[in-house]
Order: sequence, then C-alpha cells, then structure tokens
Amino acid sequence: MCYTKTINNSRFVKEAKGNGRLSDCAAAACGSPEEAGVSSAEVLRFVEDLQKSGIENHSYMVLRGGRVAAEAFHEPFAPDLPHPMYSVSKTVTAIAVGFAIEEGLFALETRLLDLFPEYMPKSPDDPLWELTIFHLVAMQSGKEANFLDPKEKGDWVARFFASGWEGRPGRWKYVNENIYMLCAAIHRVTGASVTQFLMPRLYRPLGIQTPFWETDENGVEAGGWGLWLRTEDLAKIMLCYQQGGVFQGEQVIPAFWAKAAPQKQTDNSSSKGADTSAGYGFGLWRCKGEAHAYRADGLFSQFGIVFEDYDAVLVMTNAALDEQSVLDCIWRHFPKAFQEKTVGEIAPVPPELLEEAYPLDVVPVGIRSRMEERLEQSVIRVKRRRSLNLIHFPPSILPIAATYLKRDKAGNFDQILFAFSVDKCAMTWTEGDETNTVSCGMDGHQRYGKVVLGGISYTVCASAAWLDERTLEVWIRPLETVAKRTLRFHFDRLRVHIRPGSAPTIRELAGEMAIMATRLLHFRPFAAISKFFLRLFYPVLEPHMHGILVPRELVDTVQYKKKQVRDALAAREERKREED
Repeated sequence: MCYTKTINNSRFVKEAKGNGRLSDCAAAACGSPEEAGVSSAEVLRFVEDLQKSGIENHSYMVLRGGRVAAEAFHEPFAPDLPHPMYSVSKTVTAIAVGFAIEEGLFALETRLLDLFPEYMPKSPDDPLWELTIFHLVAMQSGKEANFLDPKEKGDWVARFFASGWEGRPGRWKYVNENIYMLCAAIHRVTGASVTQFLMPRLYRPLGIQTPFWETDENGVEAGGWGLWLRTEDLAKIMLCYQQGGVFQGEQVIPAFWAKAAPQKQTDNSSSKGADTSAGYGFGLWRCKGEAHAYRADGLFSQFGIVFEDYDAVLVMTNAALDEQSVLDCIWRHFPKAFQEKTVGEIAPVPPELLEEAYPLDVVPVGIRSRMEERLEQSVIRVKRRRSLNLIHFPPSILPIAATYLKRDKAGNFDQILFAFSVDKCAMTWTEGDETNTVSCGMDGHQRYGKVVLGGISYTVCASAAWLDERTLEVWIRPLETVAKRTLRFHFDRLRVHIRPGSAPTIRELAGEMAIMATRLLHFRPFAAISKFFLRLFYPVLEPHMHGILVPRELVDTVQYKKKQVRDALAAREERKREED
C-alpha cells in the first residue's frame, strides 16, 4: 500500500480540520501537477532515480505556488506518522531564537555569559567573554565538536561551558551543543521550554500538533536533534520561509528572521562537501547544487528545500546515509521539474504511475517449526551484560541508528516470550524497566502495534519467519525511526543464541559518521582510524546475546539452576510421551 496523492488535494488553509492534515482540507481543486507548474513526468523520473540509486525514501512532497503538486508516503510510512528530523531540529530552534529577538528577550549580540553569569571565567582572556547568541546560531562558537559525546543524564549546560575550544568565537564548526545552549537560553529568559514557547507563535498558526522533542533531565530540549515532525509539518515550515514568514496571509515567522536566516551568515567552505560548503545561515544551509536554494538538513537525508526562483518547496524523509547522493539525485530533476503552467498543452503522466510505489519491506513466509510448542511453554532468559550499559550501548529492540542520540536508553534485554497462532506470533520482552509485546506476521504480511522504549512511544510493524527448524528471525521496524531491526534466534537444546542486525547496518552508520567527522575535523586519517576501532568494537556495538530456555513455571523462582531447567523439561517431555 502507498499513501499517495497528486495535485487534486491542493491545500494549506488557515485552520486544520478533521485529523489535522491540511492535505485533506483543499483550498482549491486541481487535476494534475501540471496545473501547479510541475512536470509529472519529471517527478516520475525523480522517483525512479531514487529507486535505481538504492535510496530508501519514506516520503516526499512537492509544492509550488503554495499548492501541493505531488506527494507520496511509502509503506509502512504514512502521512500522520511523525518522523525523526535529526538536525532539521536546528532549523526549528533557530526560529525560536528569531521570535525571542523580535520580542526583546535577547539580541544576536547578547553574550551568553550575560544569561549564565554563574559560569563567568576567572581569566580575562577566556573566549567565553566573547561568545554571543549569534555565534551559537551561526555555528561560530569555536567550541570543539562533541558529536560522539553520549547524551546521558547530567548537567548539559555545565558540560558545554567546560568543553574545549577549537579557537575563539567566529570560527566555523558544526557543533550540536551550540543549538542546545540556545534552548537553554530561551528557557533561562522565559522559564518555558522551546516547545511551549513555539506553541502559540509557530505550531498553532501553522496547524502543527504538539511535536515530541527529546529533552535533558530538566526539560530543556536538545535543540540540535530530537524533534519528530510529520512530513507535512516540515512542508508548512519551509513554505512559511519561502513566503517571507507569511502563512495564509498572516505573518508567522518574524519577517526580519525569514529574510536573514536563509542568507549566508557563515563561510563554511572549509567543510569541502559539495552541499556543505556553500554557506550556513541561521539553522539553514545554502545549496551548491542549485544556486538559489536553501535547505533544512537532517541526518539520514531529511530535507526541506526552498527554491527561491521558482516559488517552490521540496520536502523529503529518507533513510539514506549518503546525504550528498540524495541531493545529487534532487539536482538532476529539480528545478527541471518546475515549468510554466501547461493545462491542456502537455498531457500529464497518468496518476496511477505517480501513485504506484513499493513497500519498503518484503515479508517472507517461512516454514512452521516444532520448536513453537516448546517456546510456548518456556521463557528465554537473556544473559545480562551490564558492562554495555556503562558505555551507553545496551542491546535494544531499537537499532543503534535510533538510539545513538537518545538520552534515555531502555536497557538490556532481560527475558523474551513467544506465543504462536495460525498466521502470526506475539513476542513479549522486558528491556530495562519496560515490557512490550509486538505482533509479528508470519503469513507474508506485517502487523502493526505500539511499544514504549526509553520513555518514547513508537508505532512498529513486525513480521517473523522460521529459516529452518531451529532458527527464527524477527523483523521489527519502529516507524518513528529511520531504521529497522532484525533478531535471529537459534535454539540449541536449552541454549539460545541471539544475533541482532539492523538496516542501516552499524558498519554503514559508522562509516558515514567517519566521513562526516573527517570533514568537520579536517583530519583525513580519521576515517581509517575509525574503521580500525569499528572492527575492534563491533561486537560491543552489535553484540551477540545468549540465553537459556526456562520453563514458565520456574521463571518466577528467585534462584534457579540449569539442572532444574533440564529436569523440568525432561518431565514435560515424559508427560507428553505418556499422553501420546
């Protein structure tokens, strides 16, 4: 199934109705992308190019003249599901800064120490004396990049002030913590979180439901990451920027900020990347592939792109590590897809071709195993690896791509239970302090459900299949992440071997992060060094787990021994033989 709509739902009205999706509230009706000045043939070529390039696209929206020309959501992703935005979060935080400046809460020239005087340094030559709001929002703090710093509980503000320096303020460096400090600054002067601050100013005027945003232990948003939005929510924000901060005739984003934020405020040419060196504004990147375009940009290729000369916006959510390859694909078709309105002159591509899409996951149908009966009567007790908690990599049902930047990780697996029926199985597991159950389709179709991990609610789709009599594989995709998880269970008498996997893989993720770090740190050997340590620590990052099958009647026993387990299983098998 693909949730796809073409131009005939052209929309963006003042007030959201129904389910809150403005796509279902048409301001005017159109029959094809061509009526909005978008080539349906070029959009089709764009989608085909994404597929041929191996880019996992979750959704896209093409807007022109404030109207939605084409959109698609590839199963299992859907319009009403929020998507992780990663560094697109910086774009939203920057908008909050614009509001704060307009309201006189602080200025771009305001020194950070004026807001946090308790951190005044003793040395008169300390760079902290120079650090301003401008330096933070324009990525010129001069602070060291700590993108591998675990986001555990603790005083993030104190850690920022104590962190090292690349140089004095005014030096380009992409540092997540810069944006966190902007959230802390807003919290300091208003007493409110950024979410609370933006609700009446941005979210409510745009018809955006209250988004989820990860925070520190004091309720201050991460700022540089941790925001979840629907695809259409991002489209509204970028459309507002494209229209000078105006949405449906009302000034929403302050006009001065809508003008200044997309402009080149920082020379980042030292980054060397094709589209990461064209200039940085306030939470927005200039685009090199298209001279008159700028974008919101998030890890795994989350994009909101404004084409200034074409009155157009393109929004995408993806699970693609190589962001430049996605951007290159975009530049091959945009702005080429934008044209003069050609109603009645050029026949559009038949809607069914545009609307035809493919599910991202192909669900296999496996054999049924006699092991199912034993699993029904047993619990898998997983050997706990507390050391992995200490280094912030506990084995989770979530892949590393979903947990890397999370402050709260659920914790190690403890026990797993299976229950089988004709066309599905239920997997129940305990992870940290949380217990969840997912229904896994075994008939070639996924099942959908809800889980809570690390305090965050996820919508998951899952399936399972026996690869052989003793090997069961489970596929789980949390839809509010970009990744999916596989868990392969191999049963060897009482022993259970659990091999986790994910897509993107740990190797792919680490490799891309090494490339990113190399660009940021200007240290070419870093990639090779990272690969070496990846090979060394891969068993820690994606550890094989081991467990034992315990009869359910013994699970609640405080102390149980392997002999008890063997005896209980032997007695159960003896009873079964007698019954037969």
